[in-house]
Amino acid sequence: MNPRFAQDGDRCGWPQAVLFDLDGTLIDSVPDLASAVNDVLATENHPPLAMDEVRMMIGHGVRKLVERAFAARDVSLEGEALDKMTDRMMTIYGRGLTVGTTLMPGAETLLTAYARAGVKIGVVTNKPEAFSRAIIEHFGLGSSVHVIVGGDTGPARKPAPDMLRHALEQLGVGAHRALMVGDSPADIDAAKAMPIASIAVRGGYTTVPADELGADIVIDSLNEVPQAIERLKEPA
Repeated sequence: MNPRFAQDGDRCGWPQAVLFDLDGTLIDSVPDLASAVNDVLATENHPPLAMDEVRMMIGHGVRKLVERAFAARDVSLEGEALDKMTDRMMTIYGRGLTVGTTLMPGAETLLTAYARAGVKIGVVTNKPEAFSRAIIEHFGLGSSVHVIVGGDTGPARKPAPDMLRHALEQLGVGAHRALMVGDSPADIDAAKAMPIASIAVRGGYTTVPADELGADIVIDSLNEVPQAIERLKEPA
């Protein structure tokens, strides 16, 4: 149990805000990210990566994905060379954000239900904000999401706590009244650094098993979030 949550206030009406990661948590974006990064590799005559390889490279933004993809082809990119390939990736990916991307099971129902219940919903992702907003709008979730903080919004990226702090400031909700839901070390480490309570969802984009991330609760799908919240509300 997150110590700050355990010590501050009562649990009635908790949480007032839920922050979600995007890739691997709310959406499965691997098909479109893999397609784009393989197109970038092809411009330099490198063979494509398998989708499962790309899945394990996601989590710290487009620039890091490009760096990892080229490293997998024994090419070390840095400085201007990495900037160039990242710009190329941004252009290609921006043209196909939702071709093969799908919502994770339970995502639409969960966000819609909590937003209607008056819970503030935030998306905190290392993906660029404009891309994130376009994807959320594509799936009709714009009215349920009250704030989007992307990797280029300004605050230091996850696993630093700054993006979560910024989101909660925008929502006007204190950390002890908030919850983070994610799938990777960056998400849970950011939550612990705040600190706020956290739920890790299995099956996302991580090389570290969800059960080893250090979240307050680990679940198999977003459909289990309501039950996990009830468990978190039980006396410590």
